[in-house]
Amino acid sequence: MARARARLPALVALLWSLPACAARPTVIAPPPAAAGEAPGEGLGGEEPGDAAVFDARLSGYPYPFEVRFLETRAQGQDLELAYMDVGPRDAEAGTVLLLHGKNFSGAYWAETAEALVARGHRVVIPDQVGFGKSSKPVPFQYSFSDMVSRTVELLDELGVDEVAVVGHSMGGMVATRFALMHPERTARLALVNPIGLEDWQRVVPYATVDALYEAALAKTPESVEAYMQESYFDGHWEPRYDAVAELQAGWSEGPDEERLAWVDALTADMIFTQPVVHDLGRLEVPTLLVIGTRDRTALGKGRVSPEVRAELGRYDRLGQAARDAMPEGLATLVELDGVGHMPQVEAFEDMMAALGPFLSGE
Repeated sequence: MARARARLPALVALLWSLPACAARPTVIAPPPAAAGEAPGEGLGGEEPGDAAVFDARLSGYPYPFEVRFLETRAQGQDLELAYMDVGPRDAEAGTVLLLHGKNFSGAYWAETAEALVARGHRVVIPDQVGFGKSSKPVPFQYSFSDMVSRTVELLDELGVDEVAVVGHSMGGMVATRFALMHPERTARLALVNPIGLEDWQRVVPYATVDALYEAALAKTPESVEAYMQESYFDGHWEPRYDAVAELQAGWSEGPDEERLAWVDALTADMIFTQPVVHDLGRLEVPTLLVIGTRDRTALGKGRVSPEVRAELGRYDRLGQAARDAMPEGLATLVELDGVGHMPQVEAFEDMMAALGPFLSGE
């Protein structure tokens, strides 16, 4: 846990350096965990121990805004969905829904949320069940459709009828499914380096959940950083990227690593077996694709030959293919040359130059 502890001050400093908005970084200890889920240790002091920071519910992990919880029930289990709700409730510019990726939580949207609130938006940022500060049920059948259903339940609770949906990485798959299931509630759809723009099942051998669990359990801080360096940043790494790897690195050594490895395996299976790329032609809402062309993210690259691997995750091609798969004139593609999987980290101003006006309908 020494490496996880060493990285924590950098994250706290990053969050506190953000401009003031609705609230400064606030951590609220989660409510009692679901049956079979070990609760976090809470906030015993100003410097929580490693167990509280990187437990299954991130009890002591700092978030940029106040965290609230929606009590929900699914598959016979009582669950909590963590979320942040930032900005004016009567925002004239409308509400933006920010959806996180698989290896992240809603916390990494902090700078994006600040910028959107400054443009007059209300911003809702959930942690999907299985992620961030939300419940981590095991066993559980994770699906994009269920994630959409939980998200809609949250929006109903908040009294929000229509949203502009922004999804990054796996969040792009959730966002796409949201727009397909609820076009009447989707004002606009923005996909920032989404995964799922290709169907890996066509070329990548299937891995069982048990095999995925063993692989997840074998993760170390070093392997997490190595994976992100290769896939997200195409072999490049800078100290400012440390915060990107911090959550997964901390969890790999945390007190709930077995539970989290099962969640990792179940959600990896979900992503592999529930593609959305074949449904892009059914979208009905204005769509923006913001694509860092240096991204090389693809599931199962380690299970194929070097020749096949070289053709997977080619975002210099996938963005154009996705745009062309959508109804004619529906989608706008903005390619960010030299940028990888994390435009909100590598090229924030360039991302917002495309995202901000689109979400405002300009």
